[in-house]
Amino acid sequence: MPLRLDDIKIPIAREMEEFEQKFRASMKTRVLLLDKIMGYIVKRKGKQMRPMFVFLSAGVSGTINDSTYRGASLIELLHTATLVHDDVVDEANYRRGFFSVNALWKNKIAVLVGDFLLSRGMILSLENKDFNLLSIVTEAVREMSEGELLQMEKSRRLDINEAVYYDIIRQKTASLIASCCAVGASSSGASEEVVKKMHRFGENIGMAFQIKDDLFDYGEDEIGKPLGIDIKEKKMTLPLIHALSKADWLTKRRIIGIVKNDGDKPKKVKEVIAFVKKSGGIDYAQQVMDRYHHDALALLKDFPESPYKTSLIQLVQFTIDRSN
Repeated sequence: MPLRLDDIKIPIAREMEEFEQKFRASMKTRVLLLDKIMGYIVKRKGKQMRPMFVFLSAGVSGTINDSTYRGASLIELLHTATLVHDDVVDEANYRRGFFSVNALWKNKIAVLVGDFLLSRGMILSLENKDFNLLSIVTEAVREMSEGELLQMEKSRRLDINEAVYYDIIRQKTASLIASCCAVGASSSGASEEVVKKMHRFGENIGMAFQIKDDLFDYGEDEIGKPLGIDIKEKKMTLPLIHALSKADWLTKRRIIGIVKNDGDKPKKVKEVIAFVKKSGGIDYAQQVMDRYHHDALALLKDFPESPYKTSLIQLVQFTIDRSN
């Protein structure tokens, strides 16, 4: 029977409910338009896995307290700001099945809303002197921005090798989950050594999480119809990078040509997907994902057994097993 988030959440159910109320309160403003947009953002919240990582990491490392709630809010505020800004950059009209902020209120307002969220997160930390949490999260925001720019730089020439790919996803995706786990540990009063260990744990989970996303593009395990969205967007992901590394020069040139020029042609996209599968790109990416998963769990071995640790392990498994 597949894991359900509601079951995983049981040890922190009360905290998550209280967090949601506190987070909604932190989004309140005196500007009518801004208040309306904040309400819209709160309504379309996703699975809330980030605050779950914060609370479970705090429970594993020490004691959940007021600082943990503020840390979870800080993560959500700064992450939401980056998503709002990303939608402007990507000219995206949808986010999680809902209209994006920029689609409803135009780019200028969306950028200002993102700025407001960033400032709200910083003020929350500064008012409560949570300098340790602010330091962890602002470092993650820096990494996420650098990772996005590195991907843009490399995607122009489609010359991303495996090492560069790992750098990109570590910065773009893994840094945020790493910061969730480090914030949880730091808020609980854990030592610097434990905070660093939880940061490494979260980084491994983030790497596995992104590779799982990459596999969706190729119809992992033949579930559903392969979408090929990354190929259409000229994104070089691990399955394709590995397949190209095994190809002869002519095949490599042909496949890169399709990605560069024919990503809008379904027949050509299917050709790339077939090439990746035949070349072992899917199996290789799966093995790498499993390795990061194993390394993450190994970092939890020294922590005492508890409902928090059990749920944290289950949340990790959920990120690997998820189907969307």
